[in-house]
Amino acid sequence: MNASEKVNFISNWIKDYANNMPSKAQSLVIGISGGIDSSVSSTLSAMTGLKTIVLSMPIKQKSQQHDLSLKHQEWLMNKFKNVEAHTINLDELFSAFSSSLSKFNNEHGMANSRARLRMTTLYQVAAANKGIVVGTGNKVEDFGVGFYTKYGDGGVDISPIADCNKSEVWGIGKELGILKEIIDAAPTDGLWDDGRTDEGQLGLQYHELEEAMDNPNSQNRAKYESIRKQNLHKMEPIPVCKIPN
Repeated sequence: MNASEKVNFISNWIKDYANNMPSKAQSLVIGISGGIDSSVSSTLSAMTGLKTIVLSMPIKQKSQQHDLSLKHQEWLMNKFKNVEAHTINLDELFSAFSSSLSKFNNEHGMANSRARLRMTTLYQVAAANKGIVVGTGNKVEDFGVGFYTKYGDGGVDISPIADCNKSEVWGIGKELGILKEIIDAAPTDGLWDDGRTDEGQLGLQYHELEEAMDNPNSQNRAKYESIRKQNLHKMEPIPVCKIPN
């Protein structure tokens, strides 16, 4: 499929899923970060015509990241009448959370806790609007290297772009007319005070990850496999202790 065909296919898939649930979903709820994945996912959701609620949820956020999120909110609301946008500042909540757990402080744990607080927020808004939570993960992150937070941004009801590589997401973004600032911005998960990028954390660029994911003989395959091995627990079913008969 070309980018235009993917746009229509994914948007129709979201709409069909929501309409065919046992209890029809009355809204789509999605967190936006100012990044390409959430920008594309929220736009595809809005294209369904269903009520689409987009949430910007800053937690000690770098201003340039939050500014892009707000610009995308404005762009969506100007383009689609079915979009409702909210900024929910989670700074105080995270501050209370981290203070209460000061005896168990851990930088990586606290970064993941930001994602889990956002997930909890999305599900509360979804519950209040008879909605479902729309995920924003792409294929290389969700099924390749597991670059997401377990029960954080990995906690969703549907994943519309999880069969698209990052390069495909950028292509869809251009097809949708997503703001150039967002398309050109370095991908980041927004979980760290220093604003570190995705590719900085992973040690490989997305095109290198995609190539290594598909090519067993890639020069980056060993690095890819190492990252994947560390995160495989996120991508496999939860281990269950089976009691013998």
